[in-house]
Amino acid sequence: YYGLSAPTLCLASREGPSLVETEVGANPVQIEIGEFDEAIEVIEDVAAENPCLNYHCKKGKVCEVDESNSPMCVCQDPSSCPAAEGEFEHVCGTDNKTYDTSCHFFATKCTLDGTKKGHKLHLDYIGPCKYIEPCMDSELSEFPLRMRDWLKNVLVTLYERDEDNNLLTEKQKLRVKKIYENEKRLQAGDHSLDLLAHDFEKNYNMYIFPVHWQFGQLDQHPVDGYLTHTELAPLRAPLIPMEHCTTRFFEECDSDNDKYIALEEWATCFGIKDRDLVKFNKV
Repeated sequence: YYGLSAPTLCLASREGPSLVETEVGANPVQIEIGEFDEAIEVIEDVAAENPCLNYHCKKGKVCEVDESNSPMCVCQDPSSCPAAEGEFEHVCGTDNKTYDTSCHFFATKCTLDGTKKGHKLHLDYIGPCKYIEPCMDSELSEFPLRMRDWLKNVLVTLYERDEDNNLLTEKQKLRVKKIYENEKRLQAGDHSLDLLAHDFEKNYNMYIFPVHWQFGQLDQHPVDGYLTHTELAPLRAPLIPMEHCTTRFFEECDSDNDKYIALEEWATCFGIKDRDLVKFNKV
C-alpha cells in the first residue's frame, strides 16, 4: 500500500524520492502558478522612459519596442533562458521531450504558435520525461479515495496555520472549522483503502467542500466553471511522476471529451452528488 499524507504534496511514491515535495501550507495550486500560465497577458501603465517596464507578456514571450517605441510581446529565444540549476527544474512536455526549464518549454511553445504541433503541446509534468506505467482499472478506482482525503487534510492544515496569512477567506474558515472540530474526522496519516472508502461513506459531508474548494482554486483564468489543461496543470503536473493514474483520472473526468472539465464532471469524478453542487459554488 502506498498512501497520501498531509505534510507534503506527494500523494504516493512508487519510484523512490519525490522530485517535488512541497509544504501543504503553500497549497500546490498556489505554487508558482505562473509557471503554467499559457494565456494571460496583462498591460499596465507604460513608463515613458521604458515602455516595457510595466508591460507584461505571457510565458514564453518577452517585451520589445517597435519602431514607434511602443511595447509588444515577441517569442523569447529559448537560448536566452537561464540554464537549469538542477534536475528538479526540468519539465516534460506532452511531446515526451524533456526541457531544461519551464522557460525553455514556453519559449519553444511560443515559436510553434499557430501550428498544429504548437496547439497540441502543453507542459505535461514536472521533472524529466520518464516511463509512466499504465494505470489499471483497479488502481484508477483507488485514486479519488486518496485524493479526497488529501484535499481534506490540506484544508485542515491551512486552517491550523492561517493566523493572519489570509490563506482562506472568512467564509472558507467557517466551512473548514466544522470539519476540523468534527470528532468523527479521520486524522491525517496513511490509511488503508478500505478505511478511506468507509470514511467517505460515513462522513460524506466532510468531503464535499474540499472537492469544491480545489476546483475553485484552479478555475481562475477565467472563472467560468470549467477547467482547461492550463488551469489544471498546477495540480496535475507535480503529481504525475508520483501518481501514475493522474493523467488517466483527469482524462476520464472529461466525460464528454470536450477538452474541458466542468464542475459537474469534477464532482462526479470524486463521488460528489449533483444535488450537493450548488452548496459551495459561490464560496
